[in-house]
Amino acid sequence: MNLRNHADKANTMQQRANYQNLSDYDYQLPESLIAQRPTENRSDSRLLVLDEGSRIHDHRFKHLPQWLKPGDLIVVNNSSVLKARLIARKPSGGAAEVLIERVIAPNRALAMIGSNKRLKIDQTLNILSKQGATVAQASIKERHDSLFVLDFNQDPFVLMQDHGVLPLPPYIASQADRDDATRYQTIYGQIPGSVAAPTAGLHFDQPMIDQLLSIGVEIASVTLHVGLGTFLPVRVEDIQKHRMHAEHYALSEDCAQAISKARQRGGRVIAVGTTALRTLESCADPTTAGHVLAQQGETRLFIRPGFRFKVCDALITNFHLPKSTLLMLVSAFAGFEAIRKAYAHAIDKQYRFFSYGDACLFFSSEGTDLR
Repeated sequence: MNLRNHADKANTMQQRANYQNLSDYDYQLPESLIAQRPTENRSDSRLLVLDEGSRIHDHRFKHLPQWLKPGDLIVVNNSSVLKARLIARKPSGGAAEVLIERVIAPNRALAMIGSNKRLKIDQTLNILSKQGATVAQASIKERHDSLFVLDFNQDPFVLMQDHGVLPLPPYIASQADRDDATRYQTIYGQIPGSVAAPTAGLHFDQPMIDQLLSIGVEIASVTLHVGLGTFLPVRVEDIQKHRMHAEHYALSEDCAQAISKARQRGGRVIAVGTTALRTLESCADPTTAGHVLAQQGETRLFIRPGFRFKVCDALITNFHLPKSTLLMLVSAFAGFEAIRKAYAHAIDKQYRFFSYGDACLFFSSEGTDLR
């Protein structure tokens, strides 16, 4: 890179770092473009591509392989969605809803509780079957911001499996049904733990995976259990003051080795979804650029303009809500103005938005920082 190009890159990064106000990430979306149901076939969805030069291309998701090359590595999130929404009733008879965020110990879980009246510590909730019969009890022990610690009188995992409902996002008007039980899960999800689907992966079907493998694209997996932070709005205008909700992740030695081999052969690392990207960037090896360290833990990584990407070269994702941390992430990755234009183009061309909507493939216009 010559000095002029280096200066241009520095100026671009400085400009990107300027977009730190919540209002910068607002946009108007016609309600008719919020997808209420998935496409008939997973790979039938549309695909908006934003290339390295910030040029926009309109495709179908089935055309994804033409944008990849032998030696590239796709990294997916293999977390699957829990049936985390439980119907409950207070001793007074009032209705409540329990959305389990994660199980933190035997018979103990963190949860969001919906109730029309203030909840109290040591208050007991009756957990109901889908038919309305009491099947278990939970006692409120602590409160942490918007979440409560609940002690159950039986295994929360069993309760979710037998009596829970998939927690579809609030912008989907219908209740989860039998089709959602399949289509709101990725085909490769293996490790239960999320309260929302890693939706970029919903576009992949087995023929697509087989085609990618046949052209020399490799696939690796990480785990990040999507938490309730996905539903929580940013409440501060200065986004630098926002604190991300902690989410559990794991990156295996196999995945770390797959990334190392991809770098050796000149392949690119493509994250499927913001969850996979955040996991990879959380595990970036501080001593070897472009590589990761096998580890597990909790991440609060908040990616916004000004962030320097160390691992990911491209990102497959859906269209995200206004003022969301996910919109901030893609703006950091592909450029604020480029994303603004891409979203305006998508609205004009009637793309379908959010969880059951269409897909995007974004390439970093600056490239990954491999110094």
